Amino acid sequence: MTKPDTKPDEHKGWRHWFHRNPALNLAYRIGVGVIGGLVLVGGIIMIPYPGPGWLVVFAGLAILATEFEWAGRVLKFAKRYYDRWVEWLKRQPAWVRGLVMAGVCAIVLVTCYFLNVFALVGGWFGVEWSWLQSPIFGSR
Repeated sequence: MTKPDTKPDEHKGWRHWFHRNPALNLAYRIGVGVIGGLVLVGGIIMIPYPGPGWLVVFAGLAILATEFEWAGRVLKFAKRYYDRWVEWLKRQPAWVRGLVMAGVCAIVLVTCYFLNVFALVGGWFGVEWSWLQSPIFGSR
């Protein structure tokens, strides 16, 4: 049984409606680019912190991949190398995994320091030590 011939542009569904009008299509692609880009940047920022950083990165790339071919290639590349990293880390001795964890913790602590989190939380408990103040956001 053969499929009936259809033109490539004749897609069923709501996306076809945007393809018919170049201005709407451009606006849609810009919207997808902005939303996907924001999700991607948010995920990249969240990578070193506890939580779903890589999941959000992959979600942002998946959003972008719905309209941009390059994003699909980057998504496949990132997933492949993420999986390789996880498998490599699983094979390492406990001291290597601990060293990676210590590096992640250091990134989190430095970020908290620069964002003035320690001074904020210390203030809740009446601790007003000057070294807790961030050099960037501290209220000196």
